[in-house]
Amino acid sequence: MDLFEAIHTRRSIRAFTDAPVSETDMDAILRAAMAAPSAGNEQPWHFVAITDREVLDAIPSVHPYAAMVKTAPLAIVVAAEHALEKYPGNWVLDCSAAVENLMLAARGLGIGSVWCGLYPQADRMEGMATLLGLPEGVSAHALVVLGHPSPDFKRVDRFKPERIHRNRW
Repeated sequence: MDLFEAIHTRRSIRAFTDAPVSETDMDAILRAAMAAPSAGNEQPWHFVAITDREVLDAIPSVHPYAAMVKTAPLAIVVAAEHALEKYPGNWVLDCSAAVENLMLAARGLGIGSVWCGLYPQADRMEGMATLLGLPEGVSAHALVVLGHPSPDFKRVDRFKPERIHRNRW
């Protein structure tokens, strides 16, 4: 798929078929996530790929807006290991870039995704850390729910030229 087609047709998908996401596709998605830029090339990220139905079904008790995970075959939690940071605080930006790469790669493979934020909500971050057994010094950043989309992808033009400023506001 063309890069710009993937960018312009990526949408938050909350309804999935019961088809699993293949290991090959999951590997490609995670490789794309790890190709994201990071401050000082620190790459502080870790990824928890969740396919266990019991764990997936427990996620809405931690994240009140993640009910769609109950019909999804896969969720990936993006987390940061703070000991890997060269520039403290940039883990949020680094993980965000990884999430975007992850979601665009999924779209390129015809897999739907939705980003359910964990950071900066301490209760969600801590709840996910407990649910997944994250070690001390690792912060949960985002939950991305993935699966083959039930609705089809469609292109929506979100371009707003009035929000572009040149040289100064």
